[in-house]
Amino acid sequence: MAEAVTKVPLLEGKREWMVFLLVAASIFFLRLAWEYRVYCDFVDRPFSYTWGDVLEAKSKESEKRRLTILKVRTDGGLVFWTRTFRQGSWSGVRVRLQLFPSRRIAFTDYLKGPFVPSRIKRVVPPRATLHSRLGRWIASEHVYPETAAFYRGIFLGDSLPRELRRKIAALGVSHLVALSGFHLGILWGGIFLLLQPLYRWAQRRRFPWRYDRLDLGTISLVLLAGYLWLTGMPPSLLRSYVMLLFGWAALLLGIEIVRFSFLILVGAVLLALFPSLIFSWGFWLSMSGVFAIYLLVKYWRGTEMLRIKLFLLPVGIYWLMAPVTHSIFEVVSPWQNLSPILSVLFVVFYPAAILLHLVGWGNLLDPLLLRLWELPHGSVVSKSLPTDFFVSYILLGVAAARWRWAFYLLVGWAGASIVWIYL
Repeated sequence: MAEAVTKVPLLEGKREWMVFLLVAASIFFLRLAWEYRVYCDFVDRPFSYTWGDVLEAKSKESEKRRLTILKVRTDGGLVFWTRTFRQGSWSGVRVRLQLFPSRRIAFTDYLKGPFVPSRIKRVVPPRATLHSRLGRWIASEHVYPETAAFYRGIFLGDSLPRELRRKIAALGVSHLVALSGFHLGILWGGIFLLLQPLYRWAQRRRFPWRYDRLDLGTISLVLLAGYLWLTGMPPSLLRSYVMLLFGWAALLLGIEIVRFSFLILVGAVLLALFPSLIFSWGFWLSMSGVFAIYLLVKYWRGTEMLRIKLFLLPVGIYWLMAPVTHSIFEVVSPWQNLSPILSVLFVVFYPAAILLHLVGWGNLLDPLLLRLWELPHGSVVSKSLPTDFFVSYILLGVAAARWRWAFYLLVGWAGASIVWIYL
């Protein structure tokens, strides 16, 4: 009888962790110093000119006239907000801007995505990039703008219209639209399923000495890196990719990855390389979701895995994440309780939607989606959990990583928050 392989943690002992955290902190502060230098150069100029792509547009009514708030990403990579009183369609256009930064823009605001006064000098159609071509191709298969925006969101990471975001949040499935490890895992599995038969056929005839997990993993990671670049590297997807990269390497080396220390390591690496992530809700929600999964796996180790994957895990994630999401987002609807069911169905829906778009039938499920989005109509209210409750819940979650009693208390606290939010 073969002995079970014992997996070891990536870092062992206080000394190794101290060295790692010291290196990560050094890189973090060096990157932060560089960002501060760029920030000073930006705000010290009386004005500057730049080209940028409009990522999002929100119409607002001021005291005197109608204005539009624009979210713009410049060719240099800066993402900021500005406003214009010009009327027209701003979705996806490219603009030439004269920016008027000042020292009133704090460094923390610069990292978050500042508001920068500007003057629009020119408006042109979007560039013919691979991203824009794919976006137009996806939209061409749909009659309804909402469904076209939805599919561009789940495939390319494009921003959704404000009203559509609210409908999706009312169903409790915002995490299915924001690209994350959920989507990356489905794509990873799809790539493996498609390439494995072809690889093994070639392996038997040409290179039997090769290790299929190594080769297929490398090919999959390269393809997913291209996908990460195509989507503009949203924080939740970036976290997922780095975790996938580390996790794949750890599996090859026999290192255990379902450990809280592994999650801390990945988070520290990402924050060291991209300090602005510290202000990204998408990043922290993504980390919280994985933390909840690790908690459930830790205390459900004796439960049959199939039951965890198909039922208990989605319900458990929804239960533990409810206080977090209701503390950040104010959209509340009874239909949010469908979230575990819709999350399970999405595992089938996502690859099916990709296949339908590839064969030209992308609009096949549009009527179903439109009807689903209308379910919460009239039942949505604005309500959020108090800040002190949120902070206490986070601290209790940290304690639950160590003590079972804290985990049971966390589960009860989550249930109490769900009851309170719907009262």
